[in-house]
Amino acid sequence: MNRKRSGNPLLAKPELGKVTTRFFTLPSDDFTYGRRSVGKDGGTAEALSSWAQIAYLQSQDKKAAAQRDFITLNKVAVKNGLTTAQEQFQFRAIHDFRLQSKHSGKRRTRSVPPNITFGTCTRPSTPISSLLENRYQTEWLENRRRAELAQLDEAKKSIASKRYETRASLLRKHSQPVEPPPPWHLPKFSRVPGRLVSFRSPQARETAMKYHAFDGTSRKGMFGQGIYTAATT
Repeated sequence: MNRKRSGNPLLAKPELGKVTTRFFTLPSDDFTYGRRSVGKDGGTAEALSSWAQIAYLQSQDKKAAAQRDFITLNKVAVKNGLTTAQEQFQFRAIHDFRLQSKHSGKRRTRSVPPNITFGTCTRPSTPISSLLENRYQTEWLENRRRAELAQLDEAKKSIASKRYETRASLLRKHSQPVEPPPPWHLPKFSRVPGRLVSFRSPQARETAMKYHAFDGTSRKGMFGQGIYTAATT
């Protein structure tokens, strides 16, 4: 029993033993479903000719060329007498300079020496004498011993720095300053101030003091009153 087909999908009725028709037109039998692969597979041709490397360098050159050369813009603007910010802004809006890439127009090739040998160097053989003498074991034990001693010293220093100090321990380490005794003099002159003046005038005293300070630089002694010293370099 076939029912009459209608162009309206709401009025479509399923046929006996068949699924409902969705009215979709499918492509021909030679149509290939899926998305086309536009990328390169890195085959033998690309490995031999380094096409991928050239394409990468060209893309990098395009990115570098897209950057503006502000140094050249500033130089040309100053040469034309444009020094203010507004004048340089207008100059940059009209003129444009681009940076030139160092790889532009050049193909970067790798220079390989003709007598090069590819591969990894052969590891030198271990001397049998060192194995028989257990030299590697002895060196390892010595290194471990040095490391343990260094750790022990650091632990002792940390413990000594964290030691609790009491007032008694601080007093044992610190000695109170003792003032030196006053110079000895006769008791009868203890309350009599010194009034002896051996200079004729204050000007004479000042002149004598200046001469004493000038002449004391070449003499020995605390007050510069000893014998003269020879010149030294």
